[in-house]
Amino acid sequence: MSEPAPLLAPLKPEQIAARYWREGQFGTDPWRSYADGEPVSGDGRAIVSLARWRAEGAALAAIGPRLGVRLAAADGLDGRVDELLSLGLVVLPFPKFTDGRAYSAARRLRDAGFVGEIRATGDVLLDQMPLMLRSGFDAFEICHAATVRGLEKAPIPAVQRVYQAGSEGAASAWRSRRVVAGAQ
Repeated sequence: MSEPAPLLAPLKPEQIAARYWREGQFGTDPWRSYADGEPVSGDGRAIVSLARWRAEGAALAAIGPRLGVRLAAADGLDGRVDELLSLGLVVLPFPKFTDGRAYSAARRLRDAGFVGEIRATGDVLLDQMPLMLRSGFDAFEICHAATVRGLEKAPIPAVQRVYQAGSEGAASAWRSRRVVAGAQ
């Protein structure tokens, strides 16, 4: 027997123009994204693709910490995290909310000592933002209308108890239970 046809087609989430969110509030993005082949002006903060940065690294090096790199979903850090440490920004994409590769990349960058901005872009949803913050993200480019409305109404819900260390250094739940019980 075949499956019955659905009465209504599923609704697609409402998409809006991307909004920049950092440090608990929406603001103006201080960075400008450049397409491959577009000349980069040296008067501001510039974002280029990882492929362009690797191809033109010497020419772009003069920009220094005002240079950011945008990774594509298929780009991996493939053991080359150290070369990104001098940059001011790394943009990691979430092509779908079920794709978690960017969580690992953000954590690897923070563990390697990256102190610049790590920005999540793409399918960024409100309920995943606390976990993104724990893995090392500190800025978001949000185009999901419900997430924007949620952030305008209230702050990101905090994760109270955790079982593994995040990049922010919060005490894990198992450790706090041991301290309360008197065993260390």
